[in-house]
Amino acid sequence: MKEITTNELSANLEFSSEKLESMTETARQIRRDIVTMIRTAGSGHMGPSLSCVELLVSLYFDRMNHRPKDPTWRERDRLVLCKGHAAPALYATLARAGYFDYEQLLTFRKTGSILQGHPVSQTPGVDVSTGSLGQGLSIANGMALAGRLDGKPYRVYALMGDGECDEGQVWEAAMTGAQLGLSNVTAVIDRNGVQSDDTTERIKRKEPLDRKWRSFGWQVLEIDGHNLTQIHRSFDLAESTTDRPTVIIARTVKGKGLSFLEGDANSHNASFSKEDLEWAMQELQSQE
Repeated sequence: MKEITTNELSANLEFSSEKLESMTETARQIRRDIVTMIRTAGSGHMGPSLSCVELLVSLYFDRMNHRPKDPTWRERDRLVLCKGHAAPALYATLARAGYFDYEQLLTFRKTGSILQGHPVSQTPGVDVSTGSLGQGLSIANGMALAGRLDGKPYRVYALMGDGECDEGQVWEAAMTGAQLGLSNVTAVIDRNGVQSDDTTERIKRKEPLDRKWRSFGWQVLEIDGHNLTQIHRSFDLAESTTDRPTVIIARTVKGKGLSFLEGDANSHNASFSKEDLEWAMQELQSQE
């Protein structure tokens, strides 16, 4: 299998400078939204939400075919947020894309809210309830196979955590996707190197992660998961591959955007003081 070079990931980009700046600003807004949601709720998974922002922005504002005013449109591309604890990032993205009013974000984790701590399919724009790690890629495979059998052109994206790759079901799903040649599946691993208790390498060594996925029969792309142009190109390459599924290993920083959280395992599900969250908002605003 041909390995993709960094030059190929940076070539033939279709971005205009205006679009790139617009998406960059959307990512900034979503990071502020995440902090606001968690500050208002008093709880939430800050670190893993901040690390996947550019990946979600690229999907919803550049890549996926979807209709915010018609969330159940049958031809839409699907997203499975396998790492369901990053729900704040997804909710903020959906609100910015127009699936529901922005004010709903302030109800995060409240009783009766459509925005619970992990995604549920009753929320506009959420295709599947998630939260139990390891199951998402199997669900994505099923959706993709259904699309093939129904003659539908949609693609399915599975946004996974790297700690989630501890789960045996991930590798069962990897075998299945390759066996069935599900080229309409793209798995994206948020490779921030940190899981809930410690670094991923101390808990259960992942490397060489690229070779493991290749050995299962997947096309493997490795990118900077905060670089919108590399994300764009990797999705192009995934779409142009017709004989096997693609996994994108997106190298990211846990807690991206907040200097006091970046790379810290404690950011996974930490309690934040009012002062911490005010500092976080000030730091994000200073990055404009």
